Amino acid sequence: MLRYTFKALRPHQHFIHICFEADHLSGDTVMLQLPTWRPGRYELGNFAGNMKPISVKTPQGKPLSWIKKTKDCWVVRLEGATAIEVSYQYYANQLDAGSCWLDETQLYVNPVHCCLYIPDRQNEKCEIQLEVPPGYAFAGSLKKTGDHPSDHQYQALDFQELADSPFIASDRLQHNRFRCSGVDFHVWFMGEVKPDWKTLLHDLEAYTNVQVAAFGGFPVKEYHYLIQVTPYSTYHGVEHQKSTVIALGPSYAIFKDRYTDLLGVCSHELYHTWNIKKIRPAEMLPYDFTQENYSRLGYVAEGVTTYFGDQMLHRSGVFNDEQYFNEFNTLISRHQDNFGRLNNSVADSSFDTWLDGYVAGVPGRKVSIYVEGALLAFIADVRLLCASGGKKSLDDVMRRLYEKFGLPGKGYTEADYKATLEAISGTSFDAFFEDLVWGTADYLPAIEEALDALGLVLQTAPSAQHHEARLGFKTNASQTGEKVVSVFPGSPADQAGLWIDDKIMVVNGYEIRQNLSGWTGYFQGEEQHFMVLRQGQLKQLTLCENGKNWFQTRKVAFADERNEAQQGLFDRWKFRTKG
Repeated sequence: MLRYTFKALRPHQHFIHICFEADHLSGDTVMLQLPTWRPGRYELGNFAGNMKPISVKTPQGKPLSWIKKTKDCWVVRLEGATAIEVSYQYYANQLDAGSCWLDETQLYVNPVHCCLYIPDRQNEKCEIQLEVPPGYAFAGSLKKTGDHPSDHQYQALDFQELADSPFIASDRLQHNRFRCSGVDFHVWFMGEVKPDWKTLLHDLEAYTNVQVAAFGGFPVKEYHYLIQVTPYSTYHGVEHQKSTVIALGPSYAIFKDRYTDLLGVCSHELYHTWNIKKIRPAEMLPYDFTQENYSRLGYVAEGVTTYFGDQMLHRSGVFNDEQYFNEFNTLISRHQDNFGRLNNSVADSSFDTWLDGYVAGVPGRKVSIYVEGALLAFIADVRLLCASGGKKSLDDVMRRLYEKFGLPGKGYTEADYKATLEAISGTSFDAFFEDLVWGTADYLPAIEEALDALGLVLQTAPSAQHHEARLGFKTNASQTGEKVVSVFPGSPADQAGLWIDDKIMVVNGYEIRQNLSGWTGYFQGEEQHFMVLRQGQLKQLTLCENGKNWFQTRKVAFADERNEAQQGLFDRWKFRTKG
């Protein structure tokens, strides 16, 4: 038996008290492992840093000694014992979509963070017991085994399922549900929020229907949206086999200004139920929680999901054309403004996500598997439609991967993805991969070609911020000034020696706080003498416009004149009607 007990003692201290029990042991020692990363986050997490030292004893109370083999692996000397009880405390003080949190209102657990396991017994059932205050409800996909609602007893088929089954226990949960294709979809809100259930359930059901139709079925029998609402601004989502955890705030904006964000992250995470939880790169099947699981397929796992997360909202009518185009505009702008596209391919950036995938990193070193991957998915989708006369699309590619690899539980390779694209389209994707996936060729010609096929155009204009358009640098503004965050290669800012993290103090003798663009625009066409703060020293730089525009804005719009073929292909792209 493998058993986990979670206790919410003195919750204001944020320590979850955990007891792990294992029996039927033999030999001189047993190895205990804690995961060092979690699926959905392609970086090491070093969760053992949140643990207080473990205590090990037999069921009879005899203490057993242990030594550490690695930073997150313990070797226990059994001394003839056949069963052990391991007690420890885990610090749960990070409230986002992928961590753990304990306070007076809830016990929120991602088991992959805090559950020890025995490496050669990962296939055994796991029993879970929660000791929480009376009246607490349970939100999550773990199977309930207790007979009474207050019996917080649950079960996972194996450790892989337990690690992928986050849960929330609280007496403040708000819950609703809908049903689609025989599957129950549960929606849980934790935190201060006033749900507009009628609108939300309508929209969730609308895009769920089109996603399920695209694959011909749903991979699991139930699904849970676990939504942590915060009083401050946040945006984060993590996919799981039978659920997703989403952190979003502030509370007052969830069903107002941030409702589009809520739908976007919900649709994205639902698509992951197929793409990454079932359609999984061979290197990640099964997950090895002890080390990096390197793959060059992040542009499929995250990029295709980013693309279809928004496209399914568009296809279902939840997003209108303008809303969808706004999301697409953001992708193109982020792509063009990331100069890593000149230096590193999206496939190599997929592999290197384990280095610095979630921080800015070295300027110009990498691209985003989400952004560039989504744009590649759009290009491939339209090429498939064009090659087949509107009869085949990227939907067919993903469905074939699901049927051939996802359902049988087999991992796919980059060669499998390329071969499937070519088989469905009947055309070669050699240049697509050589230039855009494995290379650093300019995406814009391929994007504009795809847009033109749909009767769309990409309108380009200089940035409205004078210093971005004419001087070639971007800043983040705060109450204490403006700090440089990006410099366009070859621009006046670059030529003058301005660089990232420089703080703009003065322009032509005038103090800069939150009015940089106003002053640089006022002095347009003149030499502009900057005083910047760099590493505690003031430096003087002179910037001169050279007649060029640097940072620009891009906007997708319908062409003034669209022919019948373009209109027909647009309809087939948007609604997936057959030609």
